[in-house]
Amino acid sequence: MSRRVFITGGASGLGRALAECFAKEGASVCIGDVDDAQGAQAVEALAGHGWPVHFLHCDVTRESDLQTAADWLQQAWGGVDVVVNNAGVAQMGGIADVSLADWQWIVDINLLGVVRGCKVFTPLFRRQGGGTFLNIASMAGMIHLPEAAAYNATKAAVVALSETLQLELERDGIQVAVACPAFFRSDLARHMRAATPDAERTTQRLVERSRVSAEEVARRIHRGLNQGQAHILTHPEGRTAWRLKRWLPHRWYLATLRRRMAQLQLRMQRPARSA
Repeated sequence: MSRRVFITGGASGLGRALAECFAKEGASVCIGDVDDAQGAQAVEALAGHGWPVHFLHCDVTRESDLQTAADWLQQAWGGVDVVVNNAGVAQMGGIADVSLADWQWIVDINLLGVVRGCKVFTPLFRRQGGGTFLNIASMAGMIHLPEAAAYNATKAAVVALSETLQLELERDGIQVAVACPAFFRSDLARHMRAATPDAERTTQRLVERSRVSAEEVARRIHRGLNQGQAHILTHPEGRTAWRLKRWLPHRWYLATLRRRMAQLQLRMQRPARSA
């Protein structure tokens, strides 16, 4: 039987690209998103693969929306095999500049959105005798650059949550994977809040000038999930930075990070290459 997949934030960006990967393998895909128009477009595009595809309006800040999705999947498809907690936003700026309202906004989506997804679908997975959570974090959850405390903190919390659930849910036959991509070309900046114009410009440049597309990142995540990886690190430079953090003395690691940041700043100052 083909897999049944539910993806939050699946109407655009990485979520849409992941939906494409699952649809190509022959999975039934249900997209949950707050953007109904983009959701309809995604369904139309994915329907071309010939497998069941469905859209549900789903706001991850509302537990009731996720419960409605779980109920629909149970009634319409007899359950769900993979739940991808993907919906997320970005908030950039220094600690003195970012408002508590913005902190609460990003925590409610990036962290509590994943918490709600895991909380709602765990009982369904238990009744089925198993299932898989794929939680989308970021290398920002492991490597913490300045001017991004709110984003870093929420993504680090998603990593911690995922590692906790890997042990907690193991006896129920529930697998938990966490994906940690670095910068890639996406629409993240469209949903971003920035405390200063400089923070907004820097983030937009990092995203726009990345050499890796959302489609490529999705393929790497999909492959890692199928290989049973618990931590899916999509970028080689991200894996290297994580290992340096784990192995180097802290002062050496910070010195390496400062050099890397200086290189990034120089790159951001260069004119973008024409296509």
